Amino acid sequence: MATDAPPPAQEQHRLPTTEEFTEVQDSAEFGELRRSYRSFAFPLTVGFIVWYLLYVMLSIYAGGFMGIELFGNINMALALGIAQFVTTFLIAWWYARHAAAKLDPKAEAIKSRMEGGA
Repeated sequence: MATDAPPPAQEQHRLPTTEEFTEVQDSAEFGELRRSYRSFAFPLTVGFIVWYLLYVMLSIYAGGFMGIELFGNINMALALGIAQFVTTFLIAWWYARHAAAKLDPKAEAIKSRMEGGA
């Protein structure tokens, strides 16, 4: 089946040179982007790993505590296990918001400048 519509335009991006990549990597703007990412991701990663290991250690060494019934057949272990999932999704949501607000605009500016040669 033929159509009269032209094919979609293919955007051509200029490929940066190795020297340009090195320049950008050494720039203050890229350093700020990296700092912004690390100051968010590293503390959250450490915090979540500590939270996860606490859950594992409580499961191993504090059986009495983890067996406390909160209501019905729901005990502390199940409640904390569900909290693990909830915090995982909350961290992912929080990171997506942080990236959209802080990281993506900076990264897009660097990318467009490198591809456009501006």
